[in-house]
Amino acid sequence: MPDPQRVAVITGLSGAGKTATSKLFEDIGYTVIDNLPAEFVAGLAELVTEHPDRFDRVAIVLDVRAGDAGRAFDEMMSAFEARSVQPQVFFLEARDEVLVRRYSETRHRHPLGGPRGISDSIARERSLLDGVRRRADVIIDTSDMSSRELLERIFTALEVAPEPDQLALQLISFGYKYGIPIEADLVFDVRFMENPFYIPELRPLSGLTDPVREFVLAQPATRKFLAFADEFFAFAIPAYVSEGKTRLTVAIGCTGGYHRSIAIAEELCRRWTEAGYGSVSVWHRELDRA
Repeated sequence: MPDPQRVAVITGLSGAGKTATSKLFEDIGYTVIDNLPAEFVAGLAELVTEHPDRFDRVAIVLDVRAGDAGRAFDEMMSAFEARSVQPQVFFLEARDEVLVRRYSETRHRHPLGGPRGISDSIARERSLLDGVRRRADVIIDTSDMSSRELLERIFTALEVAPEPDQLALQLISFGYKYGIPIEADLVFDVRFMENPFYIPELRPLSGLTDPVREFVLAQPATRKFLAFADEFFAFAIPAYVSEGKTRLTVAIGCTGGYHRSIAIAEELCRRWTEAGYGSVSVWHRELDRA
């Protein structure tokens, strides 16, 4: 049986990494179409779906350069869905200060540039793309992300294909000292658990190792938290599905993001998979910082 046609939409804020992302898609065999005027998106959907052999993997970059980006996005999604193709939408963003710095370093002109300066342009763009962001399948904050980390996020997301009436579930472990992931829908703080950092033989080991995992999961506080989490998500995930939500990103944070948060994220992933909640991916944001 041939592989299903794959269509990705790359969108988001200017300066957040859409160009780098489109190049990564090219590297893995996608045909990338960039800077398409809004008037052409419906015709593109028809062309792509009528020639699946030629366009088996397509990535479309769509942002405020299209004009009315919200209308163009809605028309494109409707055109694909009417032909039984469900695009996977990647929305890239970054913190305001990071976007300002990137524009300052490159001296590129913001597509919404005006007399009020770059910060005003970024704010207007966020507002214009808010509806697109809410419909995205994958939201990626590139503020502190290397090219390799971005590629790993894309690979992980492309492997996540939720069944109908299921959520695409993503877990992110992180360290509070590096900031909360802005793409998170829900954030859980596990800093109340005993920290393996203060045990010399565990300090250099990550939460992916058996000794740290066993140390974290054996704590009474951890067992109570996981019991609470099981009850909460058994209620919340079906409720989100019934409301039409297609993705849920849950962030688990500890101080450095290397021990407790990783162990808990992995354990939640295991439990969700066994419970059949949907496709689950895990990203450990601080794993390479050690």
